[in-house]
Amino acid sequence: MQQDNQPSCEAFRAGFVSMIGRPNVGKSTLVNELIGQKITITAPRPQTTRHRIHAIKSTSCYQIVLVDTPGLHQGIRKSLNRYMNRAAKSALVDVDAVVFVVEANKWTREDEAVARLLSDVKVPIIVAINKVDRVKAKYDLLPFIEKVANKVKAKAVVPVSAYRKINLDALEQEIVACLPEQPAIFPQDYVTDRPTRFLVAEIIREKLMRYLGDEVPYGTTVEVEQMQWDEAAQRWVIHATIMVERTGQKAIVIGEDGRLIKKIGTEARQDIINLLDARVHLELWVKVKSNWSDDDRALASLGYNEV
Repeated sequence: MQQDNQPSCEAFRAGFVSMIGRPNVGKSTLVNELIGQKITITAPRPQTTRHRIHAIKSTSCYQIVLVDTPGLHQGIRKSLNRYMNRAAKSALVDVDAVVFVVEANKWTREDEAVARLLSDVKVPIIVAINKVDRVKAKYDLLPFIEKVANKVKAKAVVPVSAYRKINLDALEQEIVACLPEQPAIFPQDYVTDRPTRFLVAEIIREKLMRYLGDEVPYGTTVEVEQMQWDEAAQRWVIHATIMVERTGQKAIVIGEDGRLIKKIGTEARQDIINLLDARVHLELWVKVKSNWSDDDRALASLGYNEV
């Protein structure tokens, strides 16, 4: 848990802050950097985040509960896409502020759609212009800042880089200023309210997003079927199933001579060790569940039923 450098404060502040934006603008990376540790998975692909996740930062003066959301996207084709959009929109309810994350010098139709959605929001809106490290001439950013300011009634517009950790303190202070004066919402040692099984499944899915081709990751999900402590071996025993939609996808996930699934398992196991701070035995299976991403009942059984 990170602590701030202030020994005391006038009044403790706490509240929920929704992180919203189109896919692939860096919301999850920004959440992790603000919290100071990895809570939500990241990958260089849109729609990596599928669920609404609470990431919690507590200091001696405030507690920020960041609500990371799936990217709001258009062209809704499957039940899974509709679920992700509902999860993102529901995160605008009962929050104390909204951080609208956009990409520097890149305004799309999906950004425009998010801006329209935010036009009815009654809480303060902060625009975080991410990936400013990619803008070579900083003065080129000024017209874009002005454009965004004209699109959104924002309390503040803050240029940042989650990847390079640029200007994150300024963004955090803008967020804190929006929080109401009230006691902490969660215990001081909490960094998320998600169960460990969920975090383990997400770690495995992150590796799938990183190592599979363009289409296959979107046809996969992960279910942790067993997670128990082996007292004799002094380690966690975890059995997880990777769901795919077609037989051909199963072969791709396994890879030639099982090499790819072994690589995914090895890297996931190391991250799970870091998460649990203990030894881990991880076994992965791949199972075909036809059309799971467009089946509301299947989605609910796999945990996509929160909104």
